[in-house]
Amino acid sequence: MQIIAAIPARGGSKFVPQKNIRNIGGHPLITYTIAIAKMSKIIERVIVSTDSSEIANIAKKYGAEVPFIRPSEFAQDDSGDFEWLEHLINYLEKKEDKSVEYLVHLRPTTPFRKIGVVDEGINYILKNPQATSLRSVSPTPQPPHKIFKMEGLYLKGFFDKDPRPEYYNLPRQTFPQTYVPNGYVDVVRASAIKNKLIHGDKMLGFITDTVPDIDDESDFNNATKVLSEKRFDPLMEFIKEHYD
Repeated sequence: MQIIAAIPARGGSKFVPQKNIRNIGGHPLITYTIAIAKMSKIIERVIVSTDSSEIANIAKKYGAEVPFIRPSEFAQDDSGDFEWLEHLINYLEKKEDKSVEYLVHLRPTTPFRKIGVVDEGINYILKNPQATSLRSVSPTPQPPHKIFKMEGLYLKGFFDKDPRPEYYNLPRQTFPQTYVPNGYVDVVRASAIKNKLIHGDKMLGFITDTVPDIDDESDFNNATKVLSEKRFDPLMEFIKEHYD
């Protein structure tokens, strides 16, 4: 069984230039995701998929493999995850003659994780071999039934087929609990990718705490405060021991 950490890191970014290698806490942002993958007792390889030679060199410095430079057509602003995941699998199978079963998708923009949670997520899908993928999620504070869209001047509910008049005014507890993906740890099976899907029809939900997601300047400023939280001490100790 081959379990590989797959870390995507495009060179381009609309809101924060060179976001994936922006300094935070004394190290490039991508460092924290490479470190957590290397701390895992289950992950066998840590591979960064990037279209940038600068990011590639930094990723190698911090111990990740960068066996190729991602083709530019898979690294556009509107490129989805499927293209680079498929490219990674095809490369390993054709160029290295390596079969892949699981890809642990770890985004650099979710830098602060606990290794126990990451390994727990991987073990969860390993114990459920019928699952086509796993996604980490957090509970939403409000159900989507409470959200409106605007049509002209007027608000309309999203669920037009709900037979209940003004269903959006019902108590929150009336609706099922809903969840949103949070980027903590996702695991996909190569077999799903080969069927032109990412997550397939049996996607395990893995509930985790919410952690910072880095998208803009304010996120960077807020994330630096998280570095001192005790829950991330093991990650910071690993980084200090191996990279400082």
